[in-house]
Amino acid sequence: MSTRPFELGDRVQLTGPKGRMSTVTLTEGGGLHTHRGVLWHSAILGRPEGSVLTSSNGDAYLALRPLLADYVMSMPRGAAIIYPKDAAQILALADIHPGATVVEAGVGSGALSLWLLRALGPTGSLLSFERRPAFAEIARGNVAGFLGEVPSNWEIALGDLADELPARGMQADRVILDMLAPWECLPAVSEALVPGGVLLCYVATVTQLSRTAEAIRASGLYTQPDSSETMVRGWHVEGLAVRPDHRMVAHTGFLLTARRLAPGAVLPAPARRASKGEYDAEDVEAWTPGALGEHVKSDKRMRRVARDARAVAEGAGVDLDGDRDGD
Repeated sequence: MSTRPFELGDRVQLTGPKGRMSTVTLTEGGGLHTHRGVLWHSAILGRPEGSVLTSSNGDAYLALRPLLADYVMSMPRGAAIIYPKDAAQILALADIHPGATVVEAGVGSGALSLWLLRALGPTGSLLSFERRPAFAEIARGNVAGFLGEVPSNWEIALGDLADELPARGMQADRVILDMLAPWECLPAVSEALVPGGVLLCYVATVTQLSRTAEAIRASGLYTQPDSSETMVRGWHVEGLAVRPDHRMVAHTGFLLTARRLAPGAVLPAPARRASKGEYDAEDVEAWTPGALGEHVKSDKRMRRVARDARAVAEGAGVDLDGDRDGD
């Protein structure tokens, strides 16, 4: 994170009256316009982070560069993002570290890709699979907008991981699946994941969680899967008024992790089986993507979000077309 004064093209998080936050890209002649007044960008340029500035009507605004958690919550999105609370758990549970080779699918709006790239550092590599070109464009713009470039150690591969990963013949230390039916990718993932490597699946519903866990067990290639969810509750602390916040970020998704066994290794059977471990074909049908109701965004909305993400990248001085030509 830079400590230099604010310059043109910088993203700035402005906190105004009543704690309301606005994120802007500093431009020549630009300003934050509200019904109460205007805070001109020229008043921010050249000032250090943490400065308090005054708008035309006298309202005070605190100016800071957005943290990554702030950025992903406000960036253009074509799909629901992985929240920072889940991203932090993913980095910990999958043991993402510098130098690792990581595969993810799908890339969505690029929120998790940003967290992974930061944890991997310049010595690691990230391969992100995305079936929808519009989503790939949005993710590319969002990543470039925050990092100021499209990292050379990051590749977005268009297509289905289940089909494309085996053709690459690569090995991965970690695989992260954020998709509707992760069990469909198990054969390809199992071929690429090194012994001891971590598979982490992010799913939204209990039916997806159950189907994924049973598919991992049935493969015989992994340790027993562990499942969890993360809930974050803030607290109001002011003098003796100490109480939980009235709202909290509760369920967003389940995290399921398992580690790849060595070739030929057979995991010992668990001492006790769950009482509801049996299921039939009718149960499996309820777990299909169609039954789960995959939500498809309109082409018009996707084009608009892609334009917004491109504008964020261009505001950071990144020419995405030029970068792509140089890939």
